[in-house]
Amino acid sequence: MSSPKPPVAPKNPDDKAPGRGFWALRDIPTLLWLVLVAVAVVTHRWLPEPRWLMIHLLLLGGVTHAIMVWSQYFSYALLRSSPTVRGRQLQSWRLALTNGGAVLVVAGVLSTVWPLTLVGAAALIAGVIWHGASLYARSRKSLPGRFGKTIRYYIAAAAILPIGAALGAWLAHDNSAANLVLAHALLNVLGWIGLTIAGTLVTLWPTILRTRADEHAATGAARALPVLAASVLVAAAGAAAALLPVLVTGLIGYVVGLSIIGVSLWRAARQAPPRSFSALSIGMGVLWWIGSVIWLIVATIVSFLGGTGFDGVPDAVDQIVPFLAAGFAAQVLLGALSYLIPVVLGGGPTPVRIGTTVFDRGGALRIAVANAALVVCALPVSSLMRVVASLLFFIAMASFLVLMLLGMRAQGRAKKSGEGLAATKAGMASGDRPHGPIRPEGDKPHRAGQAVAGLLAVVLAVAVTAAVDPVSLGWSASAGAADANAPVKVVQVQATSYKYTPNTIEVPAGTRLKIELTNVDTSMVHDLVFSNGVAGHRLSPGESETIDVGVITADLDGWCSIIGHKQLGMTMTVKVTGAAASTASPSPSATDDMGDMDMGDMDMGSTSGIDLSADPGPGFEPYNAKLPALAASSKPVTRRVTMTVTDKKIEVAPGVTQTLWVYNGTAPGPVLHGRVGDTFVVTLINDGDMGHSIDFHAGSLAPDEPMRTIAPGESLTYTFTATRSGIWMYHCSTMPMTAHIANGMYGAVVIEPKELPAVDESYVLVQGEYYLGSHDGGSVDTDKIAEDRPDLVVFNGYANQYDHAPLTAAVGDRVRVWVLDAGPDRSTSFHIVGGQFDTVWSEGRYLIKDATDTGSQALGLMPAQGGFAELSFPEAGHYPFVSHFMIDAERGAHGIFEVTK
Repeated sequence: MSSPKPPVAPKNPDDKAPGRGFWALRDIPTLLWLVLVAVAVVTHRWLPEPRWLMIHLLLLGGVTHAIMVWSQYFSYALLRSSPTVRGRQLQSWRLALTNGGAVLVVAGVLSTVWPLTLVGAAALIAGVIWHGASLYARSRKSLPGRFGKTIRYYIAAAAILPIGAALGAWLAHDNSAANLVLAHALLNVLGWIGLTIAGTLVTLWPTILRTRADEHAATGAARALPVLAASVLVAAAGAAAALLPVLVTGLIGYVVGLSIIGVSLWRAARQAPPRSFSALSIGMGVLWWIGSVIWLIVATIVSFLGGTGFDGVPDAVDQIVPFLAAGFAAQVLLGALSYLIPVVLGGGPTPVRIGTTVFDRGGALRIAVANAALVVCALPVSSLMRVVASLLFFIAMASFLVLMLLGMRAQGRAKKSGEGLAATKAGMASGDRPHGPIRPEGDKPHRAGQAVAGLLAVVLAVAVTAAVDPVSLGWSASAGAADANAPVKVVQVQATSYKYTPNTIEVPAGTRLKIELTNVDTSMVHDLVFSNGVAGHRLSPGESETIDVGVITADLDGWCSIIGHKQLGMTMTVKVTGAAASTASPSPSATDDMGDMDMGDMDMGSTSGIDLSADPGPGFEPYNAKLPALAASSKPVTRRVTMTVTDKKIEVAPGVTQTLWVYNGTAPGPVLHGRVGDTFVVTLINDGDMGHSIDFHAGSLAPDEPMRTIAPGESLTYTFTATRSGIWMYHCSTMPMTAHIANGMYGAVVIEPKELPAVDESYVLVQGEYYLGSHDGGSVDTDKIAEDRPDLVVFNGYANQYDHAPLTAAVGDRVRVWVLDAGPDRSTSFHIVGGQFDTVWSEGRYLIKDATDTGSQALGLMPAQGGFAELSFPEAGHYPFVSHFMIDAERGAHGIFEVTK
């Protein structure tokens, strides 16, 4: 039996079928989303969240719009019904709702305005639910054909998308949970997109090939749907719960479901091998689809068997998702559009054939270049080679946009010339029905030549890149193809206590060095990277890996890329013997965290390049400086606190972000408040990606156990009793301590002195420093710490934040300001301009108390010291407060008291 035909126009001329001809709301958004993808790819280095943006412009924008359009289009044919003007109007509203929602989601994420993202996600979900409901209602009213049950794929996909979209909206607010990110990706890519494509290919694939559908295709599709849908939900649940066996079970089930459908697709391809661009593009997209899922299955099993748990999966997902987006979704989308656009524009066999011919230009060449380039990107090559391969893929795929415009224009001209009408009449007279383009015949040698040319283009690009940058292929600067036969030296290295053992390795010139690295530390994560671009993975305690350093012809430097470890001496030197050794390869300080840095990112420079007078970014919320009140109690109490360590990208000054390591999501961490005699039971949970700890100055006890460093995923309980009053610092004591404190891991514990008088307002200000990384969103620069070059000095984690959100008081109010200098290195001299302190308490003693004829102008504190000052403001106005180390006030240690009558 042949494949389903496009919907037939209704007999009533007033209800002209909206499926044929140009329809702006259907056809223009696809082009716009794809153009935006191309623009984002070209300009990604200057865009916020470029990776997220490129993927979501394609999937959330272009692919989702295509699903909304074409699943409706096919439903009419599958259900043997006809579109109406009313149906077109409702479809227009659905398209406007989903596209508008997608625009708001993108705008909300880029501007970090979460309510905007939430509204956009709600609109998108509403549009998709409406879409699914319309399909379900139509299926209940219609008499379906043989393949009518495949409409259920679209309905199931529409039921899964709201879950994934809602999860995505939450992640826009807090994306620290990698397991939820994976669940979101599985629901949206394998569910919403995957189910739709699977159901469509059952009928579209043989139609494109111009052959009969396999006789078992309908039955196979019906059997595969529950397997695919259930597997998506199981895999997403396994990811959300970080249960690797459940995740693997769901993914394997998904591959089984695809295999059930794949049998029929393979049989159709054997009857009529794919030759057109549309068929080749869809076919390669399906291969990347299945391959990516299998890749994820293998990576998950390796993580499970290797004992790393879920920690190893996010890295694999980061590698796989671009191939699902580019290899699978993009190729299937462009292949389907190349076939469908000429068919839907119509005009008769000749115009359709003319349009299709333009869409098909250089098809085999484009497919060969795109997929060969993707394979190169999937290999362990250098950054330069990956950039070159990505550029080739982009050129091959972006050419579709040009051909799309040319094809639509050529087809439009053919329709206007009357060729289409004459050909249509002739065809109808002979009984021919113009269902779509004619499959090209007799051009196999031509297409084979294109494919070979495309492969050669990629091979040539790889060869040129390897010649310019031999490390791209694992070669040394002077090595050639013979390196593959070079002698191999294997060295076992242990990483522990901020050093490698051995840390000097001698290698004969021309020898390939392989290092078997084992992290024998008890709590710290370590890795090993080299100045030739070779880098290992981050290893948790007990983990091992083999690093192929390449053929050694010159001295080589290696180091641990975990921030601060290199500065503590965790370095390695590879020395060449048996030949004149050249100088060691450069070891740029900017590579301290190579795994997280794009080499194209720009150096932000010093504070002079930061406009502290600018308004904070959207979503700015000042750190609450008010000291939380204590409930009345005549006896000591036990206070239970959970402190969770995460890595979080946070704005620290207008337009400046830093990836901080934080307690409970903020820098500084939460202020703890109690009285002498209170017991604090603190549960520390490390959800970061390296070892961390916590040290409470408010307690007095041996640090061995409670202050020990714990690895990612571990927790400990830290109990202390506050026996002395003061404002005490807490901080991470993991080495290098300066880096951990400077990157946000500090906070204050206020233990009130006995008989402390009540005041009208009580505030806590914690001074800290930022040493900004080499790119926006990076982490602390330890070289700047060593050189005492802070970029920002701040109160409560954000430069000048209380200029934008002043602290408040009233004339005559008694105001107490607790101040802690968290450092790690800068002292403070806390001063309120226009105010005078009549009470100053510092490090356990009153310097003055309730003075009437004397006073204090500043509270001076060294790092890790604290105290409080009290005053009353004489009149209404704005009273700046600063660190009177004025260079630090100019770096952001500045704020305002707004005093009213």
